[in-house]
Amino acid sequence: MKRSGLILSLMVALSLVLAPGAFAAKREKFGADKRHEEVKKELRTIKTSKEEFKWKMVMPWSKGLLFYDMAQHFADSVALASGGRLEIKLFSAGELVGAMESFDAVSKGSAEVGHDWPGYWKGKNENFVSFASVPFGLDTEGYNIWLYERGGLEQMQELYGRYNLYALPGGNGGQEMGFFSNKKATKMADFKGMRVRTPGWYMDIMNSLGASVTPLPGGEVYLALERGVIDAAEFSSPAINFPMGFDEITKYVIEPGVHQPSVQCALFFNKDAYNKLPADLKWIVDIAAKETQLWSTAWQENLNIDAIKLFKEKVEFVRMDDEAITAFAKKTKEYLDDLKTKHPDVKKTLDSQEKFKEDFSQWREVRSGLTPWPLEDFIKGKRLQ
Repeated sequence: MKRSGLILSLMVALSLVLAPGAFAAKREKFGADKRHEEVKKELRTIKTSKEEFKWKMVMPWSKGLLFYDMAQHFADSVALASGGRLEIKLFSAGELVGAMESFDAVSKGSAEVGHDWPGYWKGKNENFVSFASVPFGLDTEGYNIWLYERGGLEQMQELYGRYNLYALPGGNGGQEMGFFSNKKATKMADFKGMRVRTPGWYMDIMNSLGASVTPLPGGEVYLALERGVIDAAEFSSPAINFPMGFDEITKYVIEPGVHQPSVQCALFFNKDAYNKLPADLKWIVDIAAKETQLWSTAWQENLNIDAIKLFKEKVEFVRMDDEAITAFAKKTKEYLDDLKTKHPDVKKTLDSQEKFKEDFSQWREVRSGLTPWPLEDFIKGKRLQ
């Protein structure tokens, strides 16, 4: 009897554990997928379309750059998911239009889609740089959260929308390397008088610090370094930089890459072409873009492992001292604050990004100290990145 009584008690206890609401939350659910309700509505009317589309994609990249591979990955994902109903043919820089003509070509409808680093369109609106790379700005994690959850994508689409374009994030290459240099610059004074290559806002910041800066196209950087026209240059992440061979003609790499804590790319579509797509293909485009965003970072960072090893065989990595990094940060804040007074678009976007950084800072601080270094290094006291 005792044994049967014990079994009965256990069964009763188990039924209570498994009963709905046995451990009801004290608060309502924390957060929800906002897309779920939209999808439910879509599924009532959406149908698999039979119409087929063939699009052209233009870009600033040559086939030798990994940015080109990001664009190809997106096109491949769309083709697979649509069963070939939407095919996108890539044209590298110069094949259909010039590298810096891709934006206008898509805007006017000469091509249906483009891939870019938004900062290239700085001359059209300063705020394009905010969606590309901001000195001391968002890292890859930050861009993803800000774009998808904090209204960044809506701001991005509003800006591109002024030019008859619809935009989506289209790949993130992570943090960029610093300057490949023939001068070992670690202090602020070392950069004065240096002839360097960098684009975007960092070009203006470096000029204000006494450097002489030119935003050379990527294809011209090697020759300029080799001939001594410039003393130093930055371009992109380790894996993207390696094929360019800068380590063959320079002695140092000056870290960290404060100019671009993250390199964010975009896909931009001619609005008229995009609007002609049936609903199911629009969803495929959207999901393929997100898949490209996720894949690109993992792919790039894994490639960086070997790229850094190869670089270290030829160049010495040096680090700016804390005083220099702080001075760069102060100068950057002055520059960005001035930009914001002149350009309301820039103010709106940068303020939004800073607000996210501020809001996220408490969790960032609480979780710090657990950087996943090799366990032996962690045991020896290595904690922070």
